[in-house]
Amino acid sequence: MTLSLKQFRYAIAIAETGHFGRAAVQCHISQPAMSQQIQLIEAQCGTLLFDRSNRAVQLTPFGREFIDRAQQVIEAADAVEAFVAGQDGSPHHPIRFGLIPTVAPYLLPDIFPALADRLPGVKFMVSESRTDALLTGLYEGNVDLALIATEPPENGPALTSAPLFLDPFVLATAANQTSSSPIALADVAPETILLLDEGHCLRDQAIAACHLDGTGGGRTFAATSLSTIVEFVAHGQGVTLLPRISLRKETASARIAIHELEAPGAGRQLLLVWRQATPFATVFHQIAETIRETRPPPT
Repeated sequence: MTLSLKQFRYAIAIAETGHFGRAAVQCHISQPAMSQQIQLIEAQCGTLLFDRSNRAVQLTPFGREFIDRAQQVIEAADAVEAFVAGQDGSPHHPIRFGLIPTVAPYLLPDIFPALADRLPGVKFMVSESRTDALLTGLYEGNVDLALIATEPPENGPALTSAPLFLDPFVLATAANQTSSSPIALADVAPETILLLDEGHCLRDQAIAACHLDGTGGGRTFAATSLSTIVEFVAHGQGVTLLPRISLRKETASARIAIHELEAPGAGRQLLLVWRQATPFATVFHQIAETIRETRPPPT
């Protein structure tokens, strides 16, 4: 006899409730039927799953090992069912949506109401991580969708990239620093440029835009947010490049002055990325289009 997924679910229910009767109610079968199914499992295994000598049903040592493995089987079966159900193009679980920290706080307030309005049946589980962690999540199947600002590498599983929009950089200085716009990046002293810590793609993009070497040029702070850098700038400790989408949030204070960059300027391309093998490509394209249409207005 081959053990069935249904029998695995019955055994797991008893392990979770510690009671045959409550497990039977949870599984919508009678208690005698539940007991019979567990007896069939035990006969197949040649040993008991549960110690019935006490008032509360307890797992035997073998039973604990059996339940651990049964739960893994059920989780895998549920994942396959979700994948098959998703062939109609509509996810039946929350989309695991990751964004980089230099995008998330500036886009989410605008795009999430629009996504809820246009895709009311789609739920999201949002996380914030750096680019390398998001790409690893895509490769390993822990992230469904990622909003990043650099082209993903060609190695690894095939990914689809949907361009969203160009996010230009501006130069932020203290308000009392007199400079006329536009400013040529070549005229900015490298030692005054404040950068985020290692691992942020915005740091790498600023280094490239300002032609820094990544070690001697620019001053690096162990900061994970632009807000910390902006505070240093406001106190006259240096200057920094800010993406335009951040200006509403980061430059509300009169202590900061914003300067346009002289042509050709600098910026970053925001992308929505997912694995080509996903069954939800149609929904992901709709999400990309919604983000393009509801991007924050230029400041």
